[in-house]
This record gives sequence, structure tokens and C-alpha cells, in this order.
Amino acid sequence: MPTRHVTISAHNGVHARPVAELVRLAQSHRDAIILRTTGGAEVDLSSVLAVMDLGLAQGDEVVLSTAESAEAVSVLDALTEVLARRD
Repeated sequence: MPTRHVTISAHNGVHARPVAELVRLAQSHRDAIILRTTGGAEVDLSSVLAVMDLGLAQGDEVVLSTAESAEAVSVLDALTEVLARRD
């Protein structure tokens, strides 16, 4: 199962705009994408509310994973880029 370990870099954490971008990317992928926090919370990345409820802040570490597919690496790379931005 392809995974990415990501540290949130944005000084204001993950707010509405990046969450919308994450969800859009996740919904464009045919397989579910799961986001897990170091605290053990796990959400389907296609749910805006579930991701917002995590309250991800700068410095938080998360793991993204999805089923193996031809697109898995590219979608995980795109999601990682959103989470690692320094906006």
C-alpha cells in the first residue's frame, strides 16, 4: 500500500482552503485515501468535515495511504505538496 509521511508546514495549519484542495484531489482518485495522525485518528480524505475536525496544525505529522494503483504515487505526491506548503 503506497504511503507518505508528511509534516504540516503551513504556519496556520490546515485550514479551509487546503482542506478543500485535499478533498478535491482525494475525490478525483478512484480509491479511498486515508489520513492518519500520530495520535491515532484516521479519516477518509474525501470528507471535508472529517479533515477539518482533526484541527491539523503546523508541525503535526500525518500518514497518507491508498490502495496500489497506477495513479497512487501521483495523487499521494500532490496531496503531500498541499500539506507541506509553507503558506
